[in-house]
Amino acid sequence: MDSIKTQIFKDFEVWIIDGESSKQTQEYLKTLVHPFYFLSEIDIGIFDAMNKGIIKSKGEWLFFLGSGDVFFNDDVLATVFSSIKETHSLVSGKIRYSGNTRPFIYSTYKTIKKPTWSYAMWFRNGLHHQGTFYRKNVFLETAYNLNYKILSDYWFHIYLFKKKIPCEILDVLIATCNSDGVSKKGYWKIYQEEISLKINLSSTYLAPLFYVLSIIKYFLRKIINES
Repeated sequence: MDSIKTQIFKDFEVWIIDGESSKQTQEYLKTLVHPFYFLSEIDIGIFDAMNKGIIKSKGEWLFFLGSGDVFFNDDVLATVFSSIKETHSLVSGKIRYSGNTRPFIYSTYKTIKKPTWSYAMWFRNGLHHQGTFYRKNVFLETAYNLNYKILSDYWFHIYLFKKKIPCEILDVLIATCNSDGVSKKGYWKIYQEEISLKINLSSTYLAPLFYVLSIIKYFLRKIINES
């Protein structure tokens, strides 16, 4: 909240989608004033909440900031929106991880994720959710797929890549994100989702390849998390 309030760029609204949490949270939300708004009701997961936020929002561009994430500095929105052109539908920058969990399976010390928008998306998600700005019209045909409780953003990114939606890559740090979230825990159900979403967006004939890739990533993550 503080990292939003201190942004130099002020032309935005903020929708807080709360899953009908504690009484204290409810009382706090009621104290908020423009440009902060909230919806508090039971949902069926993170991406259900995000879909509700998409419907509620009135802006041309959308950005999703998790409760454990903050903008990298006060200039982020000003820098991004000075770079956006009419032809852009996706704009993505870098994010920095903080937390106790190592965010990458191929590097011990790396904490910065740089965005990529290429066929490597089929290997790993090249865009970080908290590093990406979406023109609202990219959600006109479909929203986040609720069949994927953890990796629906990955599903959506591959979906957009297949539709040949261009993505502008910015050399800008957008946010600091917690690396201890569920997607970094390394549970097998995460990789099952990854296999399923890739098959959903391609072909069952590629299932053996996706299984092999996910098994390798699963065991690498397990080794890292236990070391």
